[in-house]
Amino acid sequence: MVEPLFYSENINTATVGATAVLSGPEAKHAVSVRRMQVGEAIQLTDGLGTRVRGTVLATTSSALELSVLEFIQEAKPALEITLVQALAKGDRDELAIQAATELGVSAVIPWQASRSISRWDSAKEVKGRARWQQIVNEAGKQSLRAFWPVVQASVTTSALAKALGEYDLVLVLDTTATKLLADVSVPKQGAIALVVGPEGGIEASELESLQAAGAQLVSLGTNV
Repeated sequence: MVEPLFYSENINTATVGATAVLSGPEAKHAVSVRRMQVGEAIQLTDGLGTRVRGTVLATTSSALELSVLEFIQEAKPALEITLVQALAKGDRDELAIQAATELGVSAVIPWQASRSISRWDSAKEVKGRARWQQIVNEAGKQSLRAFWPVVQASVTTSALAKALGEYDLVLVLDTTATKLLADVSVPKQGAIALVVGPEGGIEASELESLQAAGAQLVSLGTNV
């Protein structure tokens, strides 16, 4: 059985053989919800690449102590994938970023597409990003990742098009595309952006703008 993973902000200075303490809401979750017991294996991460493995030494209602058995500073993946996810109705966008995190994306950018029914003004931007980051963090824990994606500021289509030059490859999912995603030659290292539109699809003018900036249109196939 793989040991469960919990978030701890200050573990980058942990040393093997020493004692580390998990506190706050994460400790409460570990003790009260996951029912972690003395002697059980546990993992901690700061979401920035640090992973600590250890054994539970003691628990209280608000803290958990563990003996550090292993300290790992993981390297960033050679290929970093950014998901550009359009704001969507209901929880569709949230389900998308959750699944993408579990599959290994490195960053998430909310996109205010023309056909996005949901809209973030300045107040909603703060709450929306915080909500998305919470979902991403939980998905990172569930998938036992040491690197968690950062939810960046939302972008308009024009801002997105200007930013595409930062990537080695940009793929836009679109049902009208003739090229299949499975047929794309993906580099082994570098930066990729995957753009996903809202439930109503991406406007033709937006597709043109993204293509002019270097993006390729791809389809998942007729059955998706």
